[in-house]
Amino acid sequence: MKYLRHSLLILSVMTLTGCLDENARDSLDESQVYTSAKAVYVNAVATLYNYMGSDKDSEGLQGTYRGVYDYNTFTTDEALIPVRGGDWYDGGFWENLYLHRWKTDDGPLYNTWLYFYKVITFSNDGLATIDKYRHLLTDTQYKAYRAEARAVRAMFYYYLMDMFGNVPLITGVEETPGNAVQTGRPEVFRFVVKELQEVEPLLPAGHSNFEGKDYGRVTRSVADFLLAKLMLNAEVYADADWTDGQQPDGSQLYFAVDGQQMNAWQACKHYCDKVTAAGFTLAPDYLSNFSVHNENSPENIFVIPMDKHLYKAQFQYLFRSRHYAHGGAVGTSSENGSCATLSTVRTYGYGTSAVDRRYAYNLYSDTVRVNGEIVRLENGDPLVYMPLEVEVNLTNSPYVKTAGARMAKYEVDPNAYNDGKSPDNDIVLFRYADVLLMKAEAEVRNGENGDAELNAVRSRSGMGYRAATLDNILAERLMELMWEGWRRNDLIRFGRFHRSYDQRTAPATEADRHTIVFPIPERVVDLNGNLVQNKGYRSGRKSTLR
Repeated sequence: MKYLRHSLLILSVMTLTGCLDENARDSLDESQVYTSAKAVYVNAVATLYNYMGSDKDSEGLQGTYRGVYDYNTFTTDEALIPVRGGDWYDGGFWENLYLHRWKTDDGPLYNTWLYFYKVITFSNDGLATIDKYRHLLTDTQYKAYRAEARAVRAMFYYYLMDMFGNVPLITGVEETPGNAVQTGRPEVFRFVVKELQEVEPLLPAGHSNFEGKDYGRVTRSVADFLLAKLMLNAEVYADADWTDGQQPDGSQLYFAVDGQQMNAWQACKHYCDKVTAAGFTLAPDYLSNFSVHNENSPENIFVIPMDKHLYKAQFQYLFRSRHYAHGGAVGTSSENGSCATLSTVRTYGYGTSAVDRRYAYNLYSDTVRVNGEIVRLENGDPLVYMPLEVEVNLTNSPYVKTAGARMAKYEVDPNAYNDGKSPDNDIVLFRYADVLLMKAEAEVRNGENGDAELNAVRSRSGMGYRAATLDNILAERLMELMWEGWRRNDLIRFGRFHRSYDQRTAPATEADRHTIVFPIPERVVDLNGNLVQNKGYRSGRKSTLR
């Protein structure tokens, strides 16, 4: 049962700023609420975790549609949602994602921007509250509470900067997204690094995914994971103009790290090693990390806690992917949408004699069985997913409803609510296998050998030795981290996101790499005269950062 170990998060529902009502802070007088250190923590820090997941489109780091996850997945060579006749056209939204035809007036992108700044604003408000009621706290509590709120804010700035590049850097309650000055991406990058470095020693030392007092919280290892990710992408994030054909060299980008000067690759390795030293290991069974009861995985570093009895947050991706008959066979509805691309199934070796074992872990393919029984269509024929028949637009295909290998990975919760969208599987955001792959890549980029880390990940799934080349590491990241929301980040770092791949032909206008960030939503630019549209995107007023 998951009830007892959510005590702090449950308290945040019952007090000032519960997850069921974002405006609940107006329902009680502050003097009735802020009477103890616990009340300060619950309302200034714990409440922030209510926004990691969601049941609303464009909100939540994972689990919902048209938000962070979709913009980082369906814009890549990993997966797509093809047009299936009368289904999934949606005004061209999904097709445009895959083809990089997003626009400055994209409504879901605007809502995603608002989501980021909502949590950042709440974090700033929480920090101000901690300062205001410092007299209720010990010095240790004061530092710890501030550290945790700053860490949450830094995480959201990481995602915001990764997606949009040049963004307003708001750190106080006196500023708002409507009046803030725009900050260049390198400065935001350095800010996030500095914030995480400063707060890391003050964060809880436990495992965030384990049952207990640290469950679902940003702990030291969560901060170390993010710092490793920041360092691995330092060449991208430190680049002030990503359209000029030049980029910093990670071996020449130096950072002060725990009293030492390290280049980006050395720093990435250092933070990976800190996660290892904290006791994280690969789970013997790959799929156990995604089981219904995955809260004691030795591998999961940061998750979105899920409990259908307690939280509104949803995990909708299995529902979105499975064919209608497949959904019915597991006791839910389904939307028959998302699937793997051709290049993905070929990377796994589908159709050859050497198919990677993780293909079956991550994808439903070919004849579909549930509990050993063949799933059948209304006409009695077996349901057969056709991985090699997928196209961007399947309207005229005989496989319009069955093309594409579908999302598996997460165990089906037979007791889930909302047609399977409210299961008990915690949503995995950060995982130790990624740490090993990051370290392998940093070693190779630094002129070292990353074979040990790469092959530790491969051998866990029974796969043979491969040399740790950059190409092999990129392929490994796809096979290991399929459906986990990292592919856009990877392709950009490897210089491939703006190029042609799979069934996407990159237009000549994309050669300047401007699409490695999304446009700042037009409504945001119109409302804040301090903001300038990212290069390469046509805006009503401005086109370059000055």
